Amino acid sequence: MSNVQGYFDPRFERVRDIFAEQQQDEQARGAALCVTVGGDTVLDLWQGVMDKENQQVWEQDTLVNVFSCTKPLGAVALLQQVAAGQIELDTPIAEVWPEFAQAGKQQISLRQLLSHQSGLSAVAKPLPPEALFDWAAMSQALAEQAPWWQPGTAHGYAPVTYAWLLGEPLARLSGQRAGGYIQEHICAPLGMDFHVGVPDQDLARVAHVSRLRNQYGDEGARALFAAMGQPEGLTAKAFGNPASMMTSTNKREWQQAEILSANGTGNARSLARFWQLLAHGGELDGVKLLDAELVALMQQEHSQGQDRTLLCPTRFGLGVMLEQNTPGGGFGMGPQAFGHPGAGGSLGFCDPEAGVGFGYVTNTMGPYVLMDPRALALSESIYQCLRELD
Repeated sequence: MSNVQGYFDPRFERVRDIFAEQQQDEQARGAALCVTVGGDTVLDLWQGVMDKENQQVWEQDTLVNVFSCTKPLGAVALLQQVAAGQIELDTPIAEVWPEFAQAGKQQISLRQLLSHQSGLSAVAKPLPPEALFDWAAMSQALAEQAPWWQPGTAHGYAPVTYAWLLGEPLARLSGQRAGGYIQEHICAPLGMDFHVGVPDQDLARVAHVSRLRNQYGDEGARALFAAMGQPEGLTAKAFGNPASMMTSTNKREWQQAEILSANGTGNARSLARFWQLLAHGGELDGVKLLDAELVALMQQEHSQGQDRTLLCPTRFGLGVMLEQNTPGGGFGMGPQAFGHPGAGGSLGFCDPEAGVGFGYVTNTMGPYVLMDPRALALSESIYQCLRELD
């Protein structure tokens, strides 16, 4: 018996059926899916439960931590500063953040930060757990950190440090903290129910996140997990220093921090709305997120090849992943698709050629590094429906 709620366009009924089927997994808890095609919403579905006791039904307005699906919002916030003439992509970050100009980082540019080429994917010196929630401590640690490689010569995903690498310059350029800026300049204008730092009154709507048990993912996930066992290595530091990165997901201090790399909390509808605008060059129906030229730059390949952090090949634009050309690495649509997965299964992306904006969220975390097979099955099915409609 399916408990799928919400709306679906009958032409996409097959997608709804796959979404319902995914709930039959005995470990499945809650999930939501929203898809836009052009200016229209064709799917807006949710199902399952949001609490750890499996008693509370997932509602239309349930929120969940979408982890790295947050990163493109941070990237757009910085690109809005570029649009406003506050900074250029190739400006050294040290010009707006003078403390950053140490340990060989004088020339690192905004472009290199956005495309994971800065060599600052992790902090090497051990940090206490509470540092994760101390903005000044994390910014200082990154200002002091020497790059793990010569900036611009390689790339390595920055799973968590991205928050301060972007957020500190954003604060200095805009005069606003990251969460407040994103709320005012991205979420509110687009009508997104999304928060980088959940207000007190919305905490009760946040779903409890848990992991799928006894699942070990694909080859990439196993290689990453093995690397986590080398405590001094880049990968282990990137995901585990401070150690609180691995243990805070359901804690209030995490939900209310402003870690724009990883703690965005929203729903599928808000992700689909964000990507709907990017699918249309940053502007739709009089609502503008970003200049079309900057959206085009976001989609341009800036980094490709072996990722120093994720230990598999990746391709990045500015703040977004591009179609990966590796098994399990693509978005399941056309070659121009771009977006960002989040740890455990959430996914937000667009395919400009198909005019699609896509948002999928779940509170049951899977063990994959790039795309989760659940989200991928849904996007592939949407693409199939669209091709049949042509």
